[in-house]
Amino acid sequence: MAPRGKLIIIGGAINTGSFTETQFGLPQNMNFFERGILKKITVESVKDTKSRFEIITTASLIPEKVGEEYIKAFAQLDVHDVGVLNISNREQANAVENCERVKAADVVIFTGGDQLRLSSIFGGTAFNQILLDKYTNEEIVIAGTSAGAAASSKNMIYQGSSKDALLKGEVKITGGLGFIDGVIVDTHFVQRGRIGRLLYAVASNPGILGIGLGEDTGLYISGGNVMEAIGSGMVILVDGRHMADTNLTDVEMGQPVSIKNMVVHVMCDGDTYNLTKHQLTIHHPKVVSLD
Repeated sequence: MAPRGKLIIIGGAINTGSFTETQFGLPQNMNFFERGILKKITVESVKDTKSRFEIITTASLIPEKVGEEYIKAFAQLDVHDVGVLNISNREQANAVENCERVKAADVVIFTGGDQLRLSSIFGGTAFNQILLDKYTNEEIVIAGTSAGAAASSKNMIYQGSSKDALLKGEVKITGGLGFIDGVIVDTHFVQRGRIGRLLYAVASNPGILGIGLGEDTGLYISGGNVMEAIGSGMVILVDGRHMADTNLTDVEMGQPVSIKNMVVHVMCDGDTYNLTKHQLTIHHPKVVSLD
C-alpha cells in the first residue's frame, strides 16, 4: 500500500537564511532558512501555515540553537505553531508525553547532526512506530535535513571518509528510521565529494538506489515512489541494478574496490524519478526571451 504521507529529504546547508552563522555562533554551513524548501514543507502540509510542526533536534550537538533557528525561519513563512523536541535518550523516545505530541503533529522535521544518534535513540521505540504508522495512514509531512535525511531510509550510511570511500570496509552502513525502502541516502554530497561513499554502498547492495543530495537541495517524495528534485543544487542517483562486476568480495580489507558498469543520473529542480519504473524524467523549463 502506498503511504499517504509525504517525505522531504534535504542535503543540508540550508540557503537564503535571514540569520548568519556567525551571528548565532553556529558552525559554518549551518543556515536554516532554505530557499523554497521550507516553503515546500509548509504548503505540502495538510493545514498549510496552520499545521502543527515538531522539530526533532536529537541529532544536533547544539539543539537549543537549532530549534530557535527553525522557529524563527518558519515565523518568516507565517508558521507559528512550531514545537521543538530535543529527545536525547530512548526513555524519552518512549515517553507518553512525547508520543502524544508526535501523534498530534502535521509536520515532523529531523534536523542535522549525527544520524547514528537518530537510529540508536529512535530505532524500535514507540515514537518511531507512531511516525511510521502516521506516514502510512495519514497525510503527514516528514522532513529531514543532513543527518535527518540520511536516517530517513531503511539502510543508512553513518561513517566513511570521502577520500578513502572506495577502500573495502571504509564505508559503514546500518539501519535507519525506515520511512522509505530500496534507497540509501548521502548528504552534503557534491560539496564534500562523497561520490565514492555512494558507489561503495550501492556496489555492496546493487538492489538499492543511491541518492546523493547536494546542499540546499532535496527530494520531495510522494506516494512512496515518485521523487521530485527541489532546491538550488543537484541530486546524484547511483543505480546498481545493471552493475556487471565488482571485486568487493575478493579483495582484503583496506584494499581498493573495482566496479564495472554503474549507472549515474543527475537531477535538478523539477526533475522527477519513479522508483517503481526506475525512470528519470528531466524537466525542460521554457527559456524566457528578454526581447
